[in-house]
Amino acid sequence: MQDKRITLAWTGASGAPYGLRLLECLLAADYQVYLLISSAARVVLATEHGLKLPAGPEAAQAALAEHLNYQGDKLTVCGKEDWFSPVASGSAAPKKMVVCPCSAGTLASVAHGLSDNLLERAADVVLKERGQLLMVVRETPFSSLHLENMLKLSNLGATIMPAAPGFYHQPKSIDDLVDFMVARILDHLGVEQGLVPRWGYDHRPF
Repeated sequence: MQDKRITLAWTGASGAPYGLRLLECLLAADYQVYLLISSAARVVLATEHGLKLPAGPEAAQAALAEHLNYQGDKLTVCGKEDWFSPVASGSAAPKKMVVCPCSAGTLASVAHGLSDNLLERAADVVLKERGQLLMVVRETPFSSLHLENMLKLSNLGATIMPAAPGFYHQPKSIDDLVDFMVARILDHLGVEQGLVPRWGYDHRPF
């Protein structure tokens, strides 16, 4: 059977709508999602999306479910020091993890194996277990240090996916741009999606 479990992490980088839309799509695809939210991510989510999450994991989980009108039981919000969460151990963690959006600080911490909180530990677990780790980096410009950290993680098997939406699908709104990036993430995860037309299969404008 397909393992329909995944770890999703939100950090303090700009791009909260990407993370929220990705969560919505994963839940719609009936994935068990373990959601990790940094303190900075809560600030960004409130700033960019107007969504203020309570501090406690259970309260945050309830608020997200209400916001997304989700009535299932496949969403689990973990505290940043919940070391008994499945994502903290290679014997139980999902084999797939997405950090979206991913800050330069989280990128550096994961690249150097710091594991100072549950988010960093979860990424470390996926790397050591040879799972699939996607880092949706949102920063510009990239410094040499950022590029070195990305290369290091890429060499370790992670996939680096800068939040760089395309325009060939002629987006009409910000939601269209968000969906473009989320569609690419879902493609890499092997999750069926119909968010944007695929190149070469839709009507060509020329």
